[in-house]
Amino acid sequence: MSRPRPLSDAPRTAARAFGFTRLIVELGVLSSFAFSLALFIAAIVQAYHTIGEAFRRLGEADTTKHLLIAAVEQTDTLLVGMALLIISLGLQALFIGQLQNVPAWLHVRTFDDLKQKLIGVVITALAVNFFAVALEWTGGAEILTYGAAIAAVILAVGAYSVVLRGQTADQAEEGKLDEDTKP
Repeated sequence: MSRPRPLSDAPRTAARAFGFTRLIVELGVLSSFAFSLALFIAAIVQAYHTIGEAFRRLGEADTTKHLLIAAVEQTDTLLVGMALLIISLGLQALFIGQLQNVPAWLHVRTFDDLKQKLIGVVITALAVNFFAVALEWTGGAEILTYGAAIAAVILAVGAYSVVLRGQTADQAEEGKLDEDTKP
């Protein structure tokens, strides 16, 4: 006859489930980091080839415009890579543990910190994307619609950021007040 399981197995099962969740998050961290690294390497290789091609075509009419477009597109790629790096480091900090030797601006203490950092990168990436499209644009007034759509997204994300920042400040102030009232 087998013994009934003691009640203490429940916390152990919960700990295992939490450990598995951390493993899943760590896989997400690693995949985000891998994509970030791949985008950075792709941008560097593309820059190398583009600059080499520009030197071979130095003096031609479209070389400067081609370089300018390539530089803006590289910036866009690097910004997406940076967003993925921020996601990777942020998830690592929130779910696994803080990393050492990370610049202060990359420290993530809360999920709201992570969202704020990403919002800044996303807004910049949208603006750079519009700039890249505008440089290559040869059509009519449709670019105004595209620009208005990007502007609407930037305004919405910016408004969300302001609201989020206000809520975070209110919560921090409430926490400070709670600490001040403790004996």
